[in-house]
Amino acid sequence: MTWLELSVSADNEAVEAVSEVLARFGYNGGVVVEPAWTPGDEGPEFRYDPARPATLRTYLPLDAQSEELRQRIEQALWHLGQMRPIGPLQVRALEEEDWANAWKQHYSVLRVGQRIVIVPSWLEHTAAPDDIVLHLDPGMAFGTGLHPTTRLCLALLERHARPGQRALDLGTGSGILAIALAKLGAHPVVALDNDPVATQVAAENVRLNHVATSVNVATGSLGAGARMGHWLSGNFGDEDTQAATDPSLPSPAVTTTFDLIAANLIARVLCILAADLATTLAPGGILISSGIIDSREPEVHTAFEAVGLQQLARYQEGEWVALVHTRKEENEQQNSS
Repeated sequence: MTWLELSVSADNEAVEAVSEVLARFGYNGGVVVEPAWTPGDEGPEFRYDPARPATLRTYLPLDAQSEELRQRIEQALWHLGQMRPIGPLQVRALEEEDWANAWKQHYSVLRVGQRIVIVPSWLEHTAAPDDIVLHLDPGMAFGTGLHPTTRLCLALLERHARPGQRALDLGTGSGILAIALAKLGAHPVVALDNDPVATQVAAENVRLNHVATSVNVATGSLGAGARMGHWLSGNFGDEDTQAATDPSLPSPAVTTTFDLIAANLIARVLCILAADLATTLAPGGILISSGIIDSREPEVHTAFEAVGLQQLARYQEGEWVALVHTRKEENEQQNSS
């Protein structure tokens, strides 16, 4: 069989959005993200260079549908290119044996925070005694740990996750945060996403990391999120539009509160879900929110404050902000009212 490799360069702030587009049309949802690297000071070591664009790739089998899919990808990238720098779509043909290994060469072991190490499943890694190793296949690049929003979340999970916590990963993507929570001792962990492609990939990664007894992956959201489509669709909850669900995955029925919630979304969605997040967070619990561009941070702050969430900390990497909130204990709320 002949395959088409589709590649595009993108500004680093656009990597996750471009990844989402490619994952929707690429074979099996697979996306390769190759960050720009610069040689280190000591021989063969390399450093990630956030000032240079990354290269993203996906693959299509060359068949009757491939030209239509290529055009749809090109159109979606054009729209994203109106907001961030994105290069032209490049296409080349690969034979079966070349395709089988083409994407793997672009991945390496990635350390995030103090203890978390992301390891592609086909690579060997000798873990240090305190390492938390996450084995991931790049079925979907959204949430592989390369983007500042994901790195911020992982670092904050290291600080706040505790054994035995009831945890929720809302907008789970690849499942990376849910897996990290489980390996840090949280149990049970619910991983929700309203994109069935993402939840299928997350479920595979959960199995790959042997945390299926701790992590329940489901297609869905909280409260107002049930009316939302995928965020790239521009549907943020019109009453006549329901988010797609996958009947092969378990129901997302959320009937409990959580001690820790990780919500790596975008500012607009966080504002819409503020009341649902507050209701779902246990008194004294921790909410870690990310995916917030700094210019939209005041909106999130106002929305969270209005529903009784108290900000504990703020972290920033480049233009991206992560916030840590808690929900006051019941007696504190009564005394302050």
